[in-house]
Amino acid sequence: MKQEKLTKFIKPEDANRKWYVVDATDQVLGRLAANVASVIRGKRKAVFTPNMDAGDFVIVVNADKIRMTGKRPLQKSYFSHSGYPGGVKIKSFAQMMDKNPEAVIEKAVKGMLPKNRLGRKLIKKLKVYTGENHPHSAQQPEILSF
Repeated sequence: MKQEKLTKFIKPEDANRKWYVVDATDQVLGRLAANVASVIRGKRKAVFTPNMDAGDFVIVVNADKIRMTGKRPLQKSYFSHSGYPGGVKIKSFAQMMDKNPEAVIEKAVKGMLPKNRLGRKLIKKLKVYTGENHPHSAQQPEILSF
């Protein structure tokens, strides 16, 4: 009888997760978010499985030094709705960078993850900070550059 090749499914505890630090200084927002989402999802690993969390943790520092190209900083807006009539809130990219630059990167990465319970679990592996310092030095993160 012929032996079939089977897809390998690893257990969540065998995922061998690592921690990485990414410096967002002068990086383009979309490209950075796409690469970070790929690492968080685990797509760069040989054991990638679409329905499982096998990705790594990512720490993004210097979130306030991110940039966009072309006219995008003037055109980009962030939309939210309170659920009540007339509850639309629209903020520009400049307003978001002034008030909460971490949210800009978090929203960009979250939009590139699956829209289900796996995506909600994966976004918790992203840690974003405005300054150079972060409280995750005990995890001994490696520097990751794109």
